[in-house]
Amino acid sequence: MAEPASFPFSPSYEQACDRLIAMCNGDPRSTIKALILANEYLETELSELRTKAVKLGATARRSRQRDDAA
Repeated sequence: MAEPASFPFSPSYEQACDRLIAMCNGDPRSTIKALILANEYLETELSELRTKAVKLGATARRSRQRDDAA
């Protein structure tokens, strides 16, 4: 069986975790909720950026096709 990939934790990750837990008054459940909300926000942002990139790519292809036809 393959070994799970190890994730290199740095001291800055530990500090970020400590700060987030402190911001949530030491409540692990609130900390997890905050992380889930942040992740959902980032997923939404990524989805919007992907949509914009697809539209931009389609616009660029149409523009190149017009230039090639001319």
